[in-house]
Amino acid sequence: MSDAGRKDFCAEAKEEFTPDSTKSTQQKIKEGVTDTGDRVARGLQTDQSKSGTQETFDKTQRSHDNHAHGGAGGSM
Repeated sequence: MSDAGRKDFCAEAKEEFTPDSTKSTQQKIKEGVTDTGDRVARGLQTDQSKSGTQETFDKTQRSHDNHAHGGAGGSM
């Protein structure tokens, strides 16, 4: 379960484990848009206002993003 307005954990996991080679161009574009929206929502909402599982998931994703792409260290 995810917080309101956020990408569901199950959908996120399914997208992550499905090889890109099996995805259509439309699926890849949709994932890119929803991933960006989720990153924006993750940054706008403080960790203190998130559910415990959402906070943990966001911290993990932030760490991954920072390691892979560089970036800021926390939410606003």
